[in-house]
Amino acid sequence: MGKEGIPEEVHEHFAELLVVIEGQMTLEIDGQGVVLKNGDYFVIPPGSPHRVLPGSRGTLLLVDAEAPLPGQ
Repeated sequence: MGKEGIPEEVHEHFAELLVVIEGQMTLEIDGQGVVLKNGDYFVIPPGSPHRVLPGSRGTLLLVDAEAPLPGQ
């Protein structure tokens, strides 16, 4: 992660798994702040606007899981 964070993005067709390997990050998803620390994880559902806020630091693992959405 950098000091500047990660700009807002939306993934319409896949979920994203964020895992904090080391450090701390503040995630904003659908306008709500979530603080994640070492070993914490968060699954962002498809279509949810999200970003990593500035000041987050450490090592972050991102896993994008593309799969058919229900009804498709």
